[in-house]
Amino acid sequence: MNRKFTDVFVRYDLRLSDLAPPAQLLSPDPALQEIIDSVIKGDPIETAALVKKYLQTKDPLEIIYKALIPAMDYVSKLWEEQIYYLPQTMNASDAMQVGLELCEKKMGKTIEKKGLVITHTAEGDLHDLGQKIVNALLRAQGYEVLDLGNDVPVETVVEAVKKHKPIMLTGTAGLTVNVDAFNRISTLLSKEGIEIPFACGGGGGISLELINFRLGIYGKDAKLAPPMAEDARRGLGWEEIKDKYNH
Repeated sequence: MNRKFTDVFVRYDLRLSDLAPPAQLLSPDPALQEIIDSVIKGDPIETAALVKKYLQTKDPLEIIYKALIPAMDYVSKLWEEQIYYLPQTMNASDAMQVGLELCEKKMGKTIEKKGLVITHTAEGDLHDLGQKIVNALLRAQGYEVLDLGNDVPVETVVEAVKKHKPIMLTGTAGLTVNVDAFNRISTLLSKEGIEIPFACGGGGGISLELINFRLGIYGKDAKLAPPMAEDARRGLGWEEIKDKYNH
């Protein structure tokens, strides 16, 4: 039997014209537009090759602020419009991250971020797809993300907040039973006198009614993470953010 095993690794979502990423001219510079297209397409290998090529003639900051960030801004819009789903968004985020690291290596330093957000998936929960989407959208908007991973012990989350002093904490969970971990985190943070927005969301088992503990804000959709972080960066407290998004 003749089998074409090479087809297993074909990105059909990019090959088929009706599923290809919508073309968008975001730069008058052909070189920068090439990088933009590779990020939107979600091809980290191509993005890395292009960034290395154009770093020979372009300033790293120009590539970051005129190619990588605009590309991910556009990907965020595609996500919000439900044109892009998890695979495309994650691939684009990976491509942007590869390009960003190459630019920062060339500069010898990291670019200034808007602020630090700590993300995690609740203790007892191994499913971190929701958290990965939050990470991608936050990074696309210029935030530094400290990803603690999945099934993170409550005490580990609290210690990370105490050590790194983020502007916001997020937690994702898939089941109602996991919300208790968020409640325990809130209790421990309050005992430490830490006032920080704690945005919680996840699967169908998580609802506004369950996020009723101190510091807790219900994040119905991952796309709310960047505007919530922006509110926290501007100095809004957790109660103000909760009133804004949970009414």
